[in-house]
Amino acid sequence: MARVETSSSRPYHLVIFGASGFTGQFVVEEVARTVSEGPNGNLKWAVAGRSKQKLEKVLEQAAGVLSKPELRTEVDVIVADVGEPDSLAAMCKQAVIVLNCVGPYRFFGEPVVKACVENGAHHIDICGEPQFLEGTQLNYNSQAAEKGVYIIGSCGFDSIPADMGVLYTRDQFKGTLTAVESFLTVGSGPDGACIHDGTWQSAVYGFADGHKLQSLRRKFNHKPLPTVGSKLKRRGALFFSNEIQQYALPFMGSDPSVVKRTQRFLVEEHQASPVQYGAYAGIGGVGNIIKLMFAGMMFWFLVKFSFGRNLLIKYPEFFSFGMFSKAGPTRKQMEGSSFQFSFHGEGYSEDQESPQGKPNAKIRTLVQGPESGYVATPITMVQAALTILNEPAALPKKGGVYTPGAAFARSTLIDRLNKHGIQFSVI
Repeated sequence: MARVETSSSRPYHLVIFGASGFTGQFVVEEVARTVSEGPNGNLKWAVAGRSKQKLEKVLEQAAGVLSKPELRTEVDVIVADVGEPDSLAAMCKQAVIVLNCVGPYRFFGEPVVKACVENGAHHIDICGEPQFLEGTQLNYNSQAAEKGVYIIGSCGFDSIPADMGVLYTRDQFKGTLTAVESFLTVGSGPDGACIHDGTWQSAVYGFADGHKLQSLRRKFNHKPLPTVGSKLKRRGALFFSNEIQQYALPFMGSDPSVVKRTQRFLVEEHQASPVQYGAYAGIGGVGNIIKLMFAGMMFWFLVKFSFGRNLLIKYPEFFSFGMFSKAGPTRKQMEGSSFQFSFHGEGYSEDQESPQGKPNAKIRTLVQGPESGYVATPITMVQAALTILNEPAALPKKGGVYTPGAAFARSTLIDRLNKHGIQFSVI
């Protein structure tokens, strides 16, 4: 069972590392909102990063936004730097859980994971980079298991809504669920929407390193998961989706990778029936298709060369038609934005004695919530941490590197998210 108690030498339930970064500042606010949900109604926490001055400024800002002046004096500040292993070790020794908000993780993630494993702190990140997530599993799973440390990746919008959404759909289905497709749509208000360029950087480097991900996966020597029911057909690169009544394309993020790893864990550890998964994102009408084609062609061409990657990194707004920016979204833009995952599943009903042939039953579920990157992501990250602190017995028996679905399948995480504005429902 996970060790979750604080002590005189490990005084903090949570340490937010990278608290002064763009996403980190919103994680700080979310932790401050939820202190009463900690063990016995109490949550001891601290912020960490390179600059004491910037961390104090973030606490000052949170105190103003939340009308909680006590944040200025009651939250401790820890100076720690990815480039200084001793400072990371000192930080991890003081934390039950480190909430790691420092990306791109392919450049800055591993030293933090290493420090957590070596110094007995659990680690939660909001990474959407399959190469980092799967590399962490390959390189740190056995060490984390030995130490009783839980390293749980992709606990933000990438990929809790998708991963837990598939499990929710499976649990609500009366019978054996065999396949699920998800369709993501996002909404924005009159002020529009945009994403901070940290996510853009992760995408640029992720696509550039695609070949490395394939060779990494071969090192696991995984056998293919068994297919139950009809084989799920892959959709085209661009198609009109009747499910969401708009054009859609395959979802480029980490969700398919994370869901597949969860399904593998559940098959191997719990002898569950595997669920096939396909992930798609709605892009709207013809105007958006034309924009996307231009942006996509430039991106695919430039990402192959170092000078091209430098251009993409330097001018995110230009190359993404304003979808990404160095400033990130305003609070007003965030308030007007939302997301919705529509899950369409099929399988065999309970009354079908031997599940074979064409599946005979369907289900549709929804996961919907507020703006994905800086409202929903802090909620999912913090609720994942609170689930560890409050329900250690619900986690897998031993430490290791886990996906959210593998870690939280037997917990009340979905109920917690429902109470915090990320709604799971059956249609």
